[in-house]
Amino acid sequence: MHASDFTATAPLACDLLVRADAVITQDDERRVLTDAGVAVADGLVLEVGDYADLDARYEPVQRLDMAGRMLLPGLVNGHTHLPMTLLRGFADDLPLMDWLQEHIWPVEAQLDEELLGIGARLGCAELIRTGCTAFLNGYFHEHVTGEAASACGLRAVLGEGFFAFPSPFFPTAEACWETIRTLQARFADDPLVRTAVTPHAAFTVPPELLEASYELAESLDIPWQTHLAESPTETSVCLGKYGMRPVEILRTRGLLSPRVTLHHCVDVDEREIARLAASGANVVHNPASNLKLCSGMSPVQDLLDAGVNVGLGTDGASSNNQLNMFRDMGLAALVGKVRHGDASAVGAQTALDMATRNSARCLGWPELGRIEAGYPADMIALDLSSPNLMPVFNHVSHAVYAATGMEVCMTMVAGEVLYLYGEFRTLDVGGLRREAARAAKWVRRASGK
Repeated sequence: MHASDFTATAPLACDLLVRADAVITQDDERRVLTDAGVAVADGLVLEVGDYADLDARYEPVQRLDMAGRMLLPGLVNGHTHLPMTLLRGFADDLPLMDWLQEHIWPVEAQLDEELLGIGARLGCAELIRTGCTAFLNGYFHEHVTGEAASACGLRAVLGEGFFAFPSPFFPTAEACWETIRTLQARFADDPLVRTAVTPHAAFTVPPELLEASYELAESLDIPWQTHLAESPTETSVCLGKYGMRPVEILRTRGLLSPRVTLHHCVDVDEREIARLAASGANVVHNPASNLKLCSGMSPVQDLLDAGVNVGLGTDGASSNNQLNMFRDMGLAALVGKVRHGDASAVGAQTALDMATRNSARCLGWPELGRIEAGYPADMIALDLSSPNLMPVFNHVSHAVYAATGMEVCMTMVAGEVLYLYGEFRTLDVGGLRREAARAAKWVRRASGK
């Protein structure tokens, strides 16, 4: 045998090779790999596996050594109103209807695009800092939030909100249709931003307009989302107006399908849960907001057991005060146990699924929420040297029950690092702090407080 009989294998090219103590993949087998690595190219994961093996086979343009850290998929916020960071702590300790009608809506009516931009950038900074890489939004002048998200490097699905009654943004619900079409066209070529049709709720938009907006979503082939069954008070309003509970209003109009994402679903009964499951509609659980507004506790385990895809969201920063998905992930598990009287209900793996893969489906973006070959390289890292993450027996348990979100030391979207060891790479946080202070003065004036 001669030396010429041996052919050296050329190293494989990749843009980035990441090393970590552990990788929570969230793949179909829910593998957790130790002493692991992730190879990335063109914004996608090429391979996940043993770091020594990947290091021997790949020649990366860059390396990112996350020794002492664990990687997991970027969290996906299934329901928020990003610019409402402007109203964080503004009207606390109030029930839902009083909070909305007497405090939030009067100030919202006076917001302009400049203020909304400040709120959106604040929200993006908080999401990046706490390990969220994609979100489903609903608010006004959504192009502003889309521009902020795209500039910051986050993924977003934008929903221009509307009501049946005239608002400062639209004289009628139908007046929003053209805005929705324009919004979709505006971001058609942006790989990070998509759109959805977003009627506010079954108690603020009548059935015929809900149906018309759903037809618009079908014609554009985009998701349709709305608040639904958020509280017993909402149910009472719907019964008074239409003689039907919220889920039944949608069912009778043919508005339950896999295209649909329903936010909250606190006040739902066994028959309604079965109908949601049969339809393929998605539900987003918002435990912190539901608790703060005293709306109730959603029967999450019952929904999951019935086969409903249940994601996780923070809601807006004025009804949660945080956009921290780690807090809501922990709350989802804890509240789920109390709601069902069962310590095994909504376990750690279930809560992590809700915050990643399940929420990704709620966005209509099912390829998100996992670290797997061929999928987007959206990843975050937690610093395992934080005292509350030592020792490690179960990485998933730590992510759900022990982490606070402040252990996030790296946030990446499509292979681009947005945050690393305290440095925001796509945001001027100092300038944002000054803008936030100016916005706070405006809110005080606008509210008369």
